[in-house]
Amino acid sequence: MNPEFDIAVIGAGPAGSTFARLAASGGKRILLIDGQDIYTKKPCGGLLAPDAQKVLAHFDLVLPKSVLADPQIFSVKTMDLEKRLVRYYQRYYLNMDRYAFDSWLLSLVPKQVEVIRGKCLKLERQGDRFRLLVNCRERENKEREYVCRQVVGADGANSIVRRTFFRDRIFRYVAIQQWFKSGEGKNPFYSCIFDPQTSESCSWLMYKGPYVIYGGCFSPRGCRAAFEKQKRRLEEFLGYELGKPEKTEACLTDRPKRAADFITGEKGVYLIGEAAGFISASSFEGISSAILSGSLLAAAFLEGEKPEDIAGKYRRKTRKLRLKLWMKMRKRWFMYTPWARHWIMRSGLQSIDVHTNPIQSGDS
Repeated sequence: MNPEFDIAVIGAGPAGSTFARLAASGGKRILLIDGQDIYTKKPCGGLLAPDAQKVLAHFDLVLPKSVLADPQIFSVKTMDLEKRLVRYYQRYYLNMDRYAFDSWLLSLVPKQVEVIRGKCLKLERQGDRFRLLVNCRERENKEREYVCRQVVGADGANSIVRRTFFRDRIFRYVAIQQWFKSGEGKNPFYSCIFDPQTSESCSWLMYKGPYVIYGGCFSPRGCRAAFEKQKRRLEEFLGYELGKPEKTEACLTDRPKRAADFITGEKGVYLIGEAAGFISASSFEGISSAILSGSLLAAAFLEGEKPEDIAGKYRRKTRKLRLKLWMKMRKRWFMYTPWARHWIMRSGLQSIDVHTNPIQSGDS
């Protein structure tokens, strides 16, 4: 017989790990499918924003030092390549190794949760059960079937759960980033880059230990050509070349445009994190929403029994989160409409002065 579980969680990132950790206290048999490893980890700049820090504090979680990366960040250098504008804004981000962060959250999942390293290839509803076909890396990439009563999709923007069970119309970018060896004498600011010629979205440049990461979000059609063109424009703006990339990474990322893009689930199928569309349309920060939505669905499972009760409770519990992310859609207009962004940057509103050269001490 195929192994049967009460809940199968597809995806063991911040959303899936959080849900499994909290829902395990309800005594249900949970299967957690982890699709990441050191070779297939999620491409991500790896910054823990204040919203995500607040969510971790809510659960009394203390971030281990091994997760952090140098340097730590206290400001954002914002660059508009088209208008040749530069402004600095005070922000408080934790620079971290994203794969180490995900692994740490996964390590907090109780032992009674069965964790499978692999990829879900197919899932379908059969009566009151769901059948999953999983390529198991720990079993020499052999395919194995699992049966469960309910399914949780925590598998990101390219969610097989969302594509299989729901009408999926959310717009997606292709996020591309490259890693370069860092050189001497370069200013290690975290930079947010705007270039309407190559993308309607934003890009980023940051130091990560001995590396510099440059990446951005691009429309799917012609995304690689747009990335390379923007990189050349950025190098010209900076006055130096980034060099030969050590590696190139890419993945899909959601860009919610309307409230209907947030899908929480029904009939025994639920979505959390980016699979549900829970990501900021302005900054593309999704870790805080992933952890929060995972915890809210776990609370709904602990309070409800029938799928329709759980779905209703989860929908209500995410009302504030959905409203907050809807407001991020409105904020995006000010950030990404060129004339509005130019006016804000030229005005210096909320910007800070930054001394890029060492300040001499003593008498002048």
